[in-house]
This record gives sequence, C-alpha cells and structure tokens, in this order.
Amino acid sequence: MAVNLAWTLASMNKPVQYLDCDVEEPNGHIFLKPQITSTTSVGIPVPVVDEVKCTGCRKCAEVCQYHAIAVLKKALVFPELCHGCGGCALVCPAGAIRDDNRPVGVVETGQAGGVSFAQGLLNVGEPMAPPLIRAVKKKVITDGVAIFDAPPGTSCPVVTSVRDADYVLLVTEPTPFGLNDLKLAVEMLRQLGLRQGVVINRADSGDQRVSEYCQAVAIPVLLEIPDDRRVAEAYSRGHIAVRVLPEWRTLFAELWKHVERDIDSKLDISCQIKEEEP
Repeated sequence: MAVNLAWTLASMNKPVQYLDCDVEEPNGHIFLKPQITSTTSVGIPVPVVDEVKCTGCRKCAEVCQYHAIAVLKKALVFPELCHGCGGCALVCPAGAIRDDNRPVGVVETGQAGGVSFAQGLLNVGEPMAPPLIRAVKKKVITDGVAIFDAPPGTSCPVVTSVRDADYVLLVTEPTPFGLNDLKLAVEMLRQLGLRQGVVINRADSGDQRVSEYCQAVAIPVLLEIPDDRRVAEAYSRGHIAVRVLPEWRTLFAELWKHVERDIDSKLDISCQIKEEEP
C-alpha cells in the first residue's frame, strides 16, 4: 500500500517521500529499487560504570524503569535493555556512571525515480526498534507528502511510527484475524488522537464483518482492493502493482483524494475552534 501510493503520487508530479519504518524487516526497497546515496549509523547512549567510584548505593537501579541495571556489590549494566534515557547517570551521587554510544542500526537515504527514499536497518539481534525509527523520521521532507510505512500490530515500534502523523491508513483483510487486529489498531489510534481510514485488501475473499465494524464505529473505508492473482504475481517478482496494472493508478489517486479531504476537514475544524477561543 505505502509503496504503491508513493509511486502513484510521484507519477502525478507530487513531491513525495517514502520512509520505511519497519526497521526489523524493511522491504520497500525491493519494489522501489532506490539508489542509496547516504548511510548514517544510529546509536543510543548506554551507561558505563566506573567500579572504583561505584558505592553500590542502588540509586541507579531504582530509577531504571526497564531493569537495565542491577546492583550486587557494584552496578551491573544490561545494555540490550537500556532505553538510553540517562537517568542513572543523573541520580548517581558518586559520579560513577557515564554514557557511551551503542550502535543499534543504520539509516539509508536515496532516490527512487520521483520518490525520495529513507529506511532504517536494525542490527541483527537488537531488541529495540523505536530509537532507529525516530532517526528515520528525522529524515522527513518539509515540503511535500511523507509516507511512513509502519510495521504491523500495536507495539511500541508502531506507536513510534504513527505518532504525530496527520493521517493513518489501516490496511486489513476481511477475516476474523483481520477484524481482531483492526479493532486493536483503532483503539490505539484513538488513544493517540489520530485520524484514520481503512483499506480492505482482498476485499472479495472474506465476509462483511470488517465493513460492518467500520460503519458501526464511524471509520471510513477508503478503498477495497480485490483479490487479484496478478497483484500477487507482481509482488512475488518485486514489481509495483500500479506499474503492472496501470488501471489501478486511478484507485490509488482516488484514495489520496479521500485522504486529502479528510485531512483538510480536520484542519478546517481546528481553525474554527481556534477562532472561537476567547
């Protein structure tokens, strides 16, 4: 969805950027085939303990919410659990803790035809994706449309990816599993206060419960994609569907018009509320 939408907007001569925030298994590059022009290492600060200065007071362990530090006689650090907040160094009365950079992955940027491209590549075995996702999002363009390709689910990486977005497209399928995951995602986005619309993939292969749910909770279904073998074949070869099936460009162009209207209506409401404030 994200790749096809980005390519469609580029074919309409709109400035567009695709950012792959699924840093654990990015795959947008398989379809867009970008020319990578820049690679930047990304790390987070992790504590290093000076055992000579450490008094074993346990203040560092008490302040750490992720149990990344344990104290026996001296403080012991578990770098993979550390979120890099720096709180342990701040509370250490002996000044026994300093921060050191631990690489978690890289951010690559480049160009794929008319699409600006950015992706994160998390190091193998690295458990924390959010710091790298935030680094990818810092590459966002200031003029044009930025499409964040988020990982599935409702975990921390997803929240980090969608936070501060103007609009979120939820892609689901008309199955019991698809409906269950959609409900979880809708609740998450409502907690974040984000506007959302739904795209139903393989829409003619299941039942109507997803559509009925969306109608019941007043979430618009912006696009229904049929179960088309040609799309699966294009996908398996690393081809973009709207290039293989040019008639689908109209579907994605209409999808973008729906998103734009929804975003504009939100902006209009915000302006009215601001004008009415005393």
